[in-house]
Amino acid sequence: RDGRDGMPGPPGTPGAPGRDGEDGEDGEAGIPGVRGPPGPMGPAGLLGTNGGSTNYVRWGKFTCPSVPGTTLVYSGITAGSWHDFTGGGTNYICIPEVPDYHPEATTVNNNLAYLYGTEYAIGNGQALDGYGSQNIPCSVCHVSGRPSQIMIPGTYKCPTTPYNWTVEYTGWLMSGHYGHKGRTMYTCLDKHPDV
Repeated sequence: RDGRDGMPGPPGTPGAPGRDGEDGEDGEAGIPGVRGPPGPMGPAGLLGTNGGSTNYVRWGKFTCPSVPGTTLVYSGITAGSWHDFTGGGTNYICIPEVPDYHPEATTVNNNLAYLYGTEYAIGNGQALDGYGSQNIPCSVCHVSGRPSQIMIPGTYKCPTTPYNWTVEYTGWLMSGHYGHKGRTMYTCLDKHPDV
């Protein structure tokens, strides 16, 4: 009619996709869920081979045994209280042969406590006959890789289960004489002691 209003043409081809929009801000955290039940316990792990360490005194020797992982800390002489006194310590101690006194220490004894070196006192015909009146040496040994140590009286063997114990040394179960007033602990004196 007047040439201005024609019929609509067909749709055009789609345009290229636009760019991605920027990420929005994170939303708030949700409420934590209910905790689930614990899982089943796993099997026990294997026994460690190099964890931990311990120390012990080897009574009757100036050296530590030749056992892998065992080293000498120091050696000395076994000492304790006088056998006929009723007071004082009951344990034996391993004192260095040459003491290194603290600068503020005094060696004056005011009759408060006594410390004596110990000696072998073995009856005739006993396993260590001939060692009498000799000082008893001792050595403090450090063991790496084995965190426990025990002395088992009445046997010279270690239990093999459950932890495969290692024999450090074997010896004689010793203590003070039953007629003495002073009490002493039982110790394992090396089977082949030094003098």
